Amino acid sequence: MTRLELADGIAHIQLDDGKVNAMSSAFMAELGKALDQAEAAGAVTVLRGRPGIFSAGFDLGTFQRGREATLEMLRAGARLIERLLAFPRPVLTACTGHAYPMGAFLMLAADVRFAVSGPWKIGMNEVAIGLTVPRFAIELARHRLTPPGFARITTAAMFAPDEARELGYVDRVLERAQLDAAVQEEALRLGKLDMTAYAGTKARVNERVRAAVRAAIAEELAS
Repeated sequence: MTRLELADGIAHIQLDDGKVNAMSSAFMAELGKALDQAEAAGAVTVLRGRPGIFSAGFDLGTFQRGREATLEMLRAGARLIERLLAFPRPVLTACTGHAYPMGAFLMLAADVRFAVSGPWKIGMNEVAIGLTVPRFAIELARHRLTPPGFARITTAAMFAPDEARELGYVDRVLERAQLDAAVQEEALRLGKLDMTAYAGTKARVNERVRAAVRAAIAEELAS
């Protein structure tokens, strides 16, 4: 479900389950192991989807398996988001297509977010499919999205890449032919940062949202 390549101080992690990259507990555990390797290598990390899809979000089949399986998956997702917010090296996401909720969460937890131009939809559509947005996701969205973008969560709106950029989901929208070069250029730039200063600044920037995510996890479990 994931493939890792290390080169030039960059860890390229490809998300590809051959389908829609639905984020099950198993998928997120595998992604966590790839992040372990990237962290051990001290590498700038790039998360990239498969053509046409970054991630379809949480695995809907898991929701049908009952409360315990659902809570396990949500906890895994929240922990993964908190880890990315605290990751000691820069993280760049390359959205190669659709990004439904957990896919959007991964992007919002990254330092730099690129998207490919195309007929894709990006956003948080939980309400449209009968789900209440998790508290940790609300806190993450509050941290990253513009006020208009945050306000649209309640209506389950999904956005084309250019509009997603305006609302805070992504930083740059590129043509597919431009993506590889742009990702490489930005990853190399990130790798030249003073990593002590980077880590200290990231900790300060993300301190409140990390605390909010941890509190949200505890509140979800209690309720």
